[in-house]
Amino acid sequence: MKKGFILFALLLFSAISFSQTNIVGSVVGATTNENLPDVEVVIERSNLSAMTNASGEFNFSAFEVPLGEQIVTFSKDGYISKRYPIIVNENKTLDLEVISLKVDINEENYQINTISLSDNELSSDESAADNLSGLLQASKDVFLNAAAYDFSATFFKPRGYDSQYGKVLINGIEMNKMYNGRPQWGNWGGLNDVMRNQVFTMGLSASENTFGGLAGTTNVIMRASQYQKGGRVSYASSNRSYTGRVMASYHSGLTDGGWAYSFLASRRFGEEGFNDGSLYDANSFFASVEKKINENHSLNLTAFYTPNRRGKSSPNTQEAFDLKDISYNSYWGKQDGEIRNSRIKEIEEPVIMLNHYWDISDKTKLNTNVAYQFGKTGNSRLGYDNAPNPDPTYYQKLPSYFLANPNGADYAGAYHATQSFQNDGQIDWNAMYEANIFSGGNSKYYLYEDRNDDKQLSVNTILTSDITNNITLNGSLGYKRLSSHNFANMIDLLGGSGYLDIDTFNQGDAAQNNLENPNRVLGEDDTFKYNYELDASVYNGFAQAQFNYSKVDFYVGANLEKTTYQRNGLYRNGSFENNSLGKSEELDFTTYGIKAGATYKITGRHLVTLNAAYFTDAPTLRNSFSNSRQNNSTVIGLEEETVKNVDLSYVFRSPKVKARLTGYYTKMEDASEISFYYADGISGLGRNVTTAFVQEVLTNVDKRHLGAELGIEAQVTPTIKLKGAASYGQYVYDNNPDLYLTSDDFQQELNFGKSYLKDYKIAGGPQQAYQIGFEYRDPDYWWFGATSNFFSNAYVDVSPITRTKNFYTDFDGAPFNDYDPAVARELLKQEKFDSYMLVNVVGGKSWKINEYFVGFFATINNVLDKEYKTGGFEQGRSANYRTISEDVGNQKRVFGPKYWYGYGTTYYLNVYVRF
Repeated sequence: MKKGFILFALLLFSAISFSQTNIVGSVVGATTNENLPDVEVVIERSNLSAMTNASGEFNFSAFEVPLGEQIVTFSKDGYISKRYPIIVNENKTLDLEVISLKVDINEENYQINTISLSDNELSSDESAADNLSGLLQASKDVFLNAAAYDFSATFFKPRGYDSQYGKVLINGIEMNKMYNGRPQWGNWGGLNDVMRNQVFTMGLSASENTFGGLAGTTNVIMRASQYQKGGRVSYASSNRSYTGRVMASYHSGLTDGGWAYSFLASRRFGEEGFNDGSLYDANSFFASVEKKINENHSLNLTAFYTPNRRGKSSPNTQEAFDLKDISYNSYWGKQDGEIRNSRIKEIEEPVIMLNHYWDISDKTKLNTNVAYQFGKTGNSRLGYDNAPNPDPTYYQKLPSYFLANPNGADYAGAYHATQSFQNDGQIDWNAMYEANIFSGGNSKYYLYEDRNDDKQLSVNTILTSDITNNITLNGSLGYKRLSSHNFANMIDLLGGSGYLDIDTFNQGDAAQNNLENPNRVLGEDDTFKYNYELDASVYNGFAQAQFNYSKVDFYVGANLEKTTYQRNGLYRNGSFENNSLGKSEELDFTTYGIKAGATYKITGRHLVTLNAAYFTDAPTLRNSFSNSRQNNSTVIGLEEETVKNVDLSYVFRSPKVKARLTGYYTKMEDASEISFYYADGISGLGRNVTTAFVQEVLTNVDKRHLGAELGIEAQVTPTIKLKGAASYGQYVYDNNPDLYLTSDDFQQELNFGKSYLKDYKIAGGPQQAYQIGFEYRDPDYWWFGATSNFFSNAYVDVSPITRTKNFYTDFDGAPFNDYDPAVARELLKQEKFDSYMLVNVVGGKSWKINEYFVGFFATINNVLDKEYKTGGFEQGRSANYRTISEDVGNQKRVFGPKYWYGYGTTYYLNVYVRF
C-alpha cells in the first residue's frame, strides 16, 4: 500500500510538472512595432498550434508541449513567415519575448489585386457572386481563393448556394438585407483598403459572433485601432465595370493618448465598361475613430457612405447577340450625342455604427454594437402608355418576328429589321420626346424608378469567455428593425408636361392606381403607380461552446430567432380596392438551429473535420407577399425553410504542400419563390384571353446540393508554387413544388397544382469547375502567375409554369387535341450550356524606397477571348405546348431564352504608393 501511495504521488508530481511546461511570447510588426493579432504559431512536427490575441500574445498552456529541440513557425497573411528554433525544458516556461514579422510586399500586392478584381466582378446586379468577396483574403484556403479570384467571373457559386446563405458582418453586426437576405458587397465598392481585415468562417463551422450560414460567415473588422499605421494612394485602370479608380487612405494606429483614427476616399468612374453603355459613377467615403478609455474599455465610431450610379446591361436572346456581339446592351441610346442608359441603379445608403469593447477580465470579453443604416435605392426604367414599346429588342422589331408571320415569312420585313438593328439597335430618346410633345404634353413615354427608402436599426451584444484553457463559450443577443418605404418615383417626363396616373390596361375603377386620389396628373419627382411600407423585426439569440484539446477540437451551437413582417398600403388600388390600403396581417415566424462539429488531428499534418447542422429560416420579406406593390395578400402556404447540412473534410498541411478535400450534402425544404413576367398562353382565365402580366408563386420548394471540392498547392521551389482546385456538384430541385399565379387581370389566384421540377438542375453558374495554375515570386519583389480554368454543367433557368398542367391545357381547361408527349419532352428539356476554358494571367513588381513602398500589378483575364454564357432564363411569355411548339418551329425563335455572356479579354492595372 505504501509503494502504491509513493507511485501515485510520483505520477501526480510528474503530471503537475508536465502541465507547467509552456511556451509564451508576443508578435509585433517589424516596421511599426504594433501588436499583431491572429498570427498562427505552430510547433513543427506536432499537431499543436495557437493564435495570437488582440495584444499579439500567445501561449501553449492548453497543450502537452513536446520537450527538447523544436522549431516554432509564425505566419500571418501579408507578412513573411518566420521559423524559430527553441529548446523546451520540462517543468519550465519558455518566454520567447517579442517576435517581429516583416511585411511581405509580394503578398500585399496579391491581396490588393484580388480585392480590386472582386470589386469589378461584383458590380453587376446578379446575386450569384455577391458572397465571393468575403472569400478573398479572409481565408488561406486554396479552393476558396480560386473560387473568389478565378471562378467568380462565371457566376460560379461555391456549393451552389445563393448569396443569401452567406452571412456578412461588419464589426460584429450582420449586414445582410432583410428584404432578400443577401449581402450588399456591390454597394460598398471603393472601400477596398479598409475591408482587408476580415475573419472568414467556412460554412457553419464555429464562429465567435453568430450562428452563421451555409456559405460561410465573414466578419469585416472596421475598427480604427486594428489598421496598420500608414497610408496608401493608388490609381487603377480597367475595361471591365469601370475605366478608372483613384483611392487614398490613412490609418494613424493607436497613439500615445489612446486615440486611433482612419479614413478613406475613393472615386470610380467610366462612361461604359465592357458592356456598351454601362456607365459607372461612384464615390466612397469612410471614417473611423477609436478611443481606448482604459485597459478594459474601448469605444469605436465608424461611418461610411458609398453613393454610386451604375448603368445596367441587358440579357438578350441569341438572335440579338448574333446580330450584334456579346457586349451589346439594349438599355441605352444617344441623346444629344451623349450615351444615356435607361436602366440606372442608384444607391445612397450611409451606415453609422458605434462599438464598445469591454475586457471584463483576461478571459472574458463583451462587445456591444449599435448600427443605423438609412438612405435610398432606385432602379430606373422606361414606362410607356398607348405607345409602341421603346425597347430596341422588343420582339416585333427583330427579324424573327417577320420570319414567323402566320401568312408566310416576310423576308423584306426581316431584311429591313436586320439592317435597322445592326446599324443602330439602341433606344431612340429623340423619338420619345417628339411623341410626348405631339401628344399635347401628356407623356406617353416617361422615365421612372422603383424606389425603396430604408431605415434599419441593428443592436447586438457578443460575449466570449474562456472558461478554462480548453473551453470557450460564445453567446450573442441581437435585434434588428427595418422600415422600408417602397414606391414608383417619376424621374423625367421626357418633354411632357404631366402624366395621368392610371393603368391604361384596365377600365373604370380598376384603372385607378389610387382610388383615394383618382385621375391624378403628376409631375417629375412625384410618387405614383404604387406606394406602400414594409416593416420587419428580428430578435435572435445564439450560444456556442468550443472545446480544444491536443488531439481533437469540437463545438456545439444553437440559435433561436423570432421574425415578424407586415405590409402597410398607402394607396387603394382599383383592382384590389378592399385589399390594398392599410395594414396586412402580421406574419410571425419562430425559427431555430443546432450545429456541431469536430476536428480530429491524426498528426500535425493530417486532420479530419466534420460539421453537421439542422436549422430553420424565415422566408425573406421579398418572398412573403405575393404582389406587394398592389395588395396585402400574403403567400398561400408560406412556411419556414428547413435546412439539413453535413460536410466532411480531409486536410493535409506541411511546409511545402497544403490540401483540402471536402464532401458535402445539403437539403433545403419548404422554400418559396416569386417571379414576375408577361405570359402568353395561360389557361383558366374564364374568357377567350390567354395573356396577362402575372406574379408566379412557388411554394414547398425542395432543393438538394451534393458534391465535393478540392484545393491543393505545392511550394515546389522557394519561388515557384503550383496550385489546383476542383469543384464537382449536383444541384437539383428535389420535389415538385406548388405553383399559383396572381395578377390584376384576374381577381382570384389561378392554382396550377404541381410544377414538375424534380431533378431539373438549379441554374446559377457552372456546377463543375477545375483549375490548374502556378505562381512565381522572385526574391527581388516581382511576381507572375497564370491559371487555366475549365467550366461545365451550367444550365438555363427553366420556367416553372411550363412544367404544370397549364402546358398541355387550352384556355378552356381542356387538353390540346394536338398534344404529342414525345415532342413535349423535347420542348421541356433543360438547355445545358457549352463547356469552356478561361486563361488568366497576373503579375506585378514592388520596390521599397526609404520608408515608401511603390508597386504595380496587372492582370489579363480570358486571355484567349473565349465567348461563354454565364447564365440565362426561359421566357415565361410562351407558357404552353402550342405557343412553344410554334415558336420552336419558326426559322428563328421569337421568344427564345435570354442569356448573359461573360466578358471577353479584359485587363486591370493598378499603381500604388504606401507609406
